[in-house]
Amino acid sequence: MSGPTRMSGPTRRSLLAGVAAVGALGTAGCSRVATASSTEGGDLLGRLKAQGVVRLGIAGEIPFGYIDTDGELTGEAPELARVIFKRLGVDRVQPVPTEFGSLIPGLNSQQFDVVAAGMYVNPERCAEVIFADPDYQMLDAFIVRKGNPKGLHDYKDVVEKNAKFATGTGYAEIGYAVEAGYKESDILIVPDQVAGLNAVEAGRVDVFAGTALTTREVVKNSGKAESTEPFRPIVDGKPHVDGGAFAFRPTETKLRDAFNVELHKLKESGELLRILRPFGFTRAEMTDLTAKELCGG
Repeated sequence: MSGPTRMSGPTRRSLLAGVAAVGALGTAGCSRVATASSTEGGDLLGRLKAQGVVRLGIAGEIPFGYIDTDGELTGEAPELARVIFKRLGVDRVQPVPTEFGSLIPGLNSQQFDVVAAGMYVNPERCAEVIFADPDYQMLDAFIVRKGNPKGLHDYKDVVEKNAKFATGTGYAEIGYAVEAGYKESDILIVPDQVAGLNAVEAGRVDVFAGTALTTREVVKNSGKAESTEPFRPIVDGKPHVDGGAFAFRPTETKLRDAFNVELHKLKESGELLRILRPFGFTRAEMTDLTAKELCGG
């Protein structure tokens, strides 16, 4: 995902504050996560209704799921979760912040109930969790120095120009760079897009790869860096579009299916775009992609 706003722009300071606030809230969770389901298809939804709260795994990434400067949970995935889980009879959502690379392990070890972090659906992740259908689609973009002095517009450019390359922990962009021929051991892995911006500004790397939305947002107040035009990465020799979705434990098919029913209602009515628009999403990010397609099934 990554992870990739046309909000009333948070400054770089507020981006950092949001991530810092995530850590503080992570230690203050009050309700216990529901335990593993024992019935076929899972019984988590019933238990969530009974306790009145669903715990959301988030990764502190604007615009997907983060804590704002007022200490409030927001982002496209938490706001969508509020709407859908309310319709499913669960009144409250509670954030459980973690690093992006810890979201799937945290979900499967029951630290939270659902991943609500705009996570890209891909075959590797589909082997560990089950996904709802994507609520958005997304292209990639780079953070580069002002003026893009090395002329880096896609992963092929990064390889051919021997650029120093960075991306985020657990990001799909790692695989895209490797597929283009970049040596994985040479990739600088940083925690998030803020660290990626810092690395570019400091000259430690030439380029940081992330989603089009996150890269565009994080450079807004930078005097040294800019984001490139969005582009499609090449996957298995073909231009690829990513889709981000909610993730569930493999046993919880009933909850995933109920979530999908409400998600598709929101797509059909146009309400999904209304919910996501404040976070920079446009009609171009709306999608009919399915999890099955992106899982390779």
